[in-house]
Amino acid sequence: MAASKNPRPCSIADALALVGEKYSLLVLREVCLGNGRFDQLVRNIGAPRDILATRLRRLVDAGILAKRAYSERPQRFEYRPTPAGLELEPVLMTLMAWGDRHLNKEDRPMVLEHSCGQALVPVVNCSACGEEVRHEDLVPHPQAPGWTVTGPSAA
Repeated sequence: MAASKNPRPCSIADALALVGEKYSLLVLREVCLGNGRFDQLVRNIGAPRDILATRLRRLVDAGILAKRAYSERPQRFEYRPTPAGLELEPVLMTLMAWGDRHLNKEDRPMVLEHSCGQALVPVVNCSACGEEVRHEDLVPHPQAPGWTVTGPSAA
């Protein structure tokens, strides 16, 4: 089957178009850890310098990162998460927890400690009722005109 010229409208696809590029989430990881200088990012991510510069520019232009000069001679910058960038931190934590459970069971590369003193295990809760979100409790309601759960509606 050929790829659709009009795929399902989707906020996940829109978000991935911005942060789904190779290295973008790793940039955000490092910046959230406090490593916002270019040389730190190159060292900790392993991205080629030109690609890293492109990702940083795109994340700044999108309002996910803020760029701030820390040296005038030579001119150097550091990057910090904006409020929109900080809203992505739970996504990073959830991805990390998934990786810990399914890819690094025996040797977790990083542990985040919550302010309560315990290792963080993130969960997604419903903001209305407070219950933990489980797949079997979700009912999709497509909002895009002409779309159903199974795909485009018949014309």
